Amino acid sequence: MPSSTPAAEPDTARPVDPEIAALPAAEKVALTGGADFWHTHGAPSLGLEPVMVSDGPHGLRSQKGEGDHLGLHDSVPATCFPPAVGLAATWSRESAAAVARAIAAEALAEGVSVVLGPGMNIKRSPLCGRNFEYFSEDPHLAGEMAVAYVRAMQEAGVGTSVKHFALNNQETDRMRVDVSVDERTLHEIYLRAFRAVVTRAQPWTVMCSYNSVRGTSVAQNRFLLSEVLREQWGFEGLVVSDWGAVTDRAASVSAGLDLQMPADAGAEQALAAAVEAGKVPAEALDRAAAAVVRLLRQGAAHRDERTGYDVEAHHRVALEAARRAIVLLGNDGILPLAEPDAAATPGEGPQLAVIGDFAATPRYQGAGSSHVNPTRLSTALDAIRGIAGEVPFARGFAPGGTEGESAGDALREEAVALAGRARTVVLFLGLGEDVESEGFDRTDMELPAAQERLLEDLLAVNDRVVVVLSNGSAIRLSPVLRSVPALLEAWLLGQAGGEATAEVLFGRVNPSGKLAETIPLRLLDVPSALHFPGERGSVTYGEGLFVGYRGLDARGTEVAFPFGHGLSFTTFAFADLALTEQDGGLRAEATITNTGRRAGREVVQAYVSVPDSRITRPPRELKGFAEVELEPRESARVAIDIPAEELQVRDVRSDSWAVVGGTYRVELGASSRDLRLSAEQQLAGDEPVVPATVDTTPQEIAARPGGEALLEEFLAGSAMFEDPDMRTMAEQIPIGRFTGIGGYEAAEIRAFLDRVNAAS
Repeated sequence: MPSSTPAAEPDTARPVDPEIAALPAAEKVALTGGADFWHTHGAPSLGLEPVMVSDGPHGLRSQKGEGDHLGLHDSVPATCFPPAVGLAATWSRESAAAVARAIAAEALAEGVSVVLGPGMNIKRSPLCGRNFEYFSEDPHLAGEMAVAYVRAMQEAGVGTSVKHFALNNQETDRMRVDVSVDERTLHEIYLRAFRAVVTRAQPWTVMCSYNSVRGTSVAQNRFLLSEVLREQWGFEGLVVSDWGAVTDRAASVSAGLDLQMPADAGAEQALAAAVEAGKVPAEALDRAAAAVVRLLRQGAAHRDERTGYDVEAHHRVALEAARRAIVLLGNDGILPLAEPDAAATPGEGPQLAVIGDFAATPRYQGAGSSHVNPTRLSTALDAIRGIAGEVPFARGFAPGGTEGESAGDALREEAVALAGRARTVVLFLGLGEDVESEGFDRTDMELPAAQERLLEDLLAVNDRVVVVLSNGSAIRLSPVLRSVPALLEAWLLGQAGGEATAEVLFGRVNPSGKLAETIPLRLLDVPSALHFPGERGSVTYGEGLFVGYRGLDARGTEVAFPFGHGLSFTTFAFADLALTEQDGGLRAEATITNTGRRAGREVVQAYVSVPDSRITRPPRELKGFAEVELEPRESARVAIDIPAEELQVRDVRSDSWAVVGGTYRVELGASSRDLRLSAEQQLAGDEPVVPATVDTTPQEIAARPGGEALLEEFLAGSAMFEDPDMRTMAEQIPIGRFTGIGGYEAAEIRAFLDRVNAAS
């Protein structure tokens, strides 16, 4: 990728629209910047009104008064759905689509044409402060959830703005940090989900990130905004800046940006002057103006002031997503809790006690620009009492230690006394908004010390403690936390999370969430730990392809809970795997049976590996998944299609995508480390044949079609290849060097290479 962009390079992605070319120059320039914080300019010459955009990947954050980007001012009430961290844990395209359709209805009711989301950045480190707004450490899962979300929202008439494109994987120095990344990692990990959503769902807009990549800010990065996004992927929509990402609108428009949000003083005059001087091609300005005009027309086509929505129906959508998002990490049989059918015997302690501030004051969403003002908010405490009656409660701790040490001691002592009287305790622990938010990264993976101490003290007086966690990214699960009888990872569940949690605790809902990110035993086990977040304005993605479970599996590192893990109150059996080639990809079919006594949902996960790969690969990668709901003893045949695009790797020699020929192993299971079935299939692949040159080695020639026989003929009688040890060494010497150390004439080598290339 180039380190800089020629300012006057012409834009050749699409032909100039005569209608746009005919617009007054001042109008075209104005279209490339926002009219205010949340509105574009209109196109008066075409009779098109401005459109409104709004934050809202997990619920609309529409502001009617003075706008802001960090959630400092109140927004109109809207349904708060589970943020991406919770939605991804559903592993459900259906849930993603249902949430997107509901947000679209609320956006239309508020006159909003584009919702800024979903967030798709890869969770490179659990310390990223904005992980709650991103789907996964895995690009396939992130891409599938995003495709379902974008399709559903745009089919409902509201545009999306997938973000943050690209390599925005930390909050530390996010406005300027420069990312160094190798080509395969760039395309196979960090761009892959964006590629999927652009090629399969065509989002109305893509939001460019703040950071730089290899020395060029993304807002001025022609390689990313034009070559990759438009020329390679065929993006047809508008590229909008993150709020405040543009420092030079002229350079940004030249590179492929269409809309600066919000506009800054003097930007229009500077762009007009640059176009007049030929520093920005007129075609680039026309492209940007045309993209904005297209967006104005899309907004106008769906605008309807009579639109409304059913608040209660949307709350039910949020509730169903929250139910599916809760991950049962561990359970020794204590869950589900029994529902009381009579009051406790006089003189006995309570059957159940609830402890933990988050039960009454829920942590249900992240902090920052996506913060939603919910239409209603359920608490776990109220929901539990709705099932079990007047259950006693103790706060146990104050989030962030806001009430001082002595007050904290009193809260803990009250909680311990209650736990000592109760038969069973449900303890709510987690992280507060002071720990994880847009704008800064976490400094560690720890649960607050006061909460760890509370847990230890409760277990000292009661061994029946169920822990429910509320957090936006993985935390270190201490040995004490891992020892509890049952552990629920509830992530951030939106406004209906309290109800969903109570329903799972009492078995009214069978948990079916799966981890969309690995929970490591410690921070230093995370593959990116030694490189994150960089220093002095730059960060190197030194772990390469080995992000998350890929790196942990490659090293055989023990984890607390693996990627894809999630238990149920029932059990599932996998059988009869059939693997076939299909259109250059693979199709896996297996029979899944509910072997337990409760109805339940299972997510069948397909991991692919190439055991004898000639190139570097992780031990296995998620390439497909399917959800299936089964009654007790019911079976179903489940099919997972793995298209060729999912099997492709980036061929750095030809700068293209290719399926490498070889034996492909597909393993089906319930997590990346709970693999139940395995089968293999030979694929021919479609690797481009790169011409052999004097820098090609004998080893590489032997791997080419017909190369081995030609090589043996060429080397026949060579002393270097008669001795096995010498042959091993010589196989890695560029063939052109054989003029000096092998005794070959340059003409002989050229003739040999011609035959090799002709055979390929």
